[in-house]
Amino acid sequence: MRIIVLGAGVVGVASAWYLSRNGHEVTVIDRRDAPARETSFANGGQISVSHAEPWANPHTPLKALRWLGKEDAPLLFRLRADPRLLGWTLRFLRECTPGRTRENIRRIVELALYSRRCLGELRRELSLDYDQLQRGILHVYTDRNEFDRATRAAAVLREHGCDRRAVSADECVKIEPALALARDRLVGGDYTPEDESGDARRFTEGLAGHCRRAGVEFELGQAALRIEAEGGRIAAVVTADGRRHVADAYVVALGSYSPLLLAPLGVSLPVYPAKGYSATIPLSDDSVAPTVSLTDDGHKLVFSRLGQRLRVAGTAEFTGFDLGLNPIRCDALIHRTRMLFPDLNPDGPPQFWCGLRPVMPSGVPAIGRLGYPNLWVNTGHGTLGWTMACGSGAALAELVDGRAPPLDFPFR
Repeated sequence: MRIIVLGAGVVGVASAWYLSRNGHEVTVIDRRDAPARETSFANGGQISVSHAEPWANPHTPLKALRWLGKEDAPLLFRLRADPRLLGWTLRFLRECTPGRTRENIRRIVELALYSRRCLGELRRELSLDYDQLQRGILHVYTDRNEFDRATRAAAVLREHGCDRRAVSADECVKIEPALALARDRLVGGDYTPEDESGDARRFTEGLAGHCRRAGVEFELGQAALRIEAEGGRIAAVVTADGRRHVADAYVVALGSYSPLLLAPLGVSLPVYPAKGYSATIPLSDDSVAPTVSLTDDGHKLVFSRLGQRLRVAGTAEFTGFDLGLNPIRCDALIHRTRMLFPDLNPDGPPQFWCGLRPVMPSGVPAIGRLGYPNLWVNTGHGTLGWTMACGSGAALAELVDGRAPPLDFPFR
């Protein structure tokens, strides 16, 4: 079949790779002039099955209320007249029950484990280099109540196959010696040795190169203006230059922008953008910086070593499609980094960035057929787009070919 993939982020390019490998003629369309120039550009860098507990859990609503109006809050809802946000929030609250949370954790872990395996196979097959490190992910806690709650959550993850185990504060420092000067702040942690880290942008660019060599075409610098339907099927995609792109099947992998393109077709998808921030810090040769990827759960931040750079990323701001950098939230990233790593010794100023994570209320991405027999979707991965990208792409390719992917997940 001839297949058009809309979106050249890590999810779209992974989808294109697996569809091409299954023998399809694939074209990728994206408004940017190169792959991975939006949400995949400077994310947290983690392949984190251990981060599978969704934002929609019984503890989040009260925290979100306490954080209202605090510009440096880890999770910030900006109250505004936005019907889409209101509808999304009501769905989100329904997902915060203990039973729904446990089921959503199971689904996320199932896909994330599968995706981590797919990534490993792809890395070996293609000899991809993207500043990857296979040193696990260490979650650290500076609040006793947060640590106790995380210990209970980790037990649920272990039930579903994610080896996230509790460690003491001293063990945290043994796993990552760069935490030594922050030892007195730590109350404990948990460690998942099979998790990984790496630069999602470099990975996407490298995989796009292999896609091109395999025959995938890239139409870059062309925004998809609309999708046209005719006779109960999708007939074409029209881009900003006025061209109609015709194919047998169409995959929408446009992250947070996917619902905007689908809505005129009468197709509803409950994805809402959550703005996340990152700081990329160049490191001097004598920097005392982590090499194990870290998650600071209390502040919703992650730290990933990418060669001679430290990527600090996280927080979530529900403010529509605004991509302005808030200096208060940028400063919060650096302030927390200095608290944990006082001897970091940067080799220059940090580069700040923000991107829109496409979040489903449940935290479970939307993958599969949607609304029309030849229309497919692969989005809604939230903070775990990099973690789930390869598995989502591989699963989508199987679904398009009429086969069931080898995992228990609610595909559409």
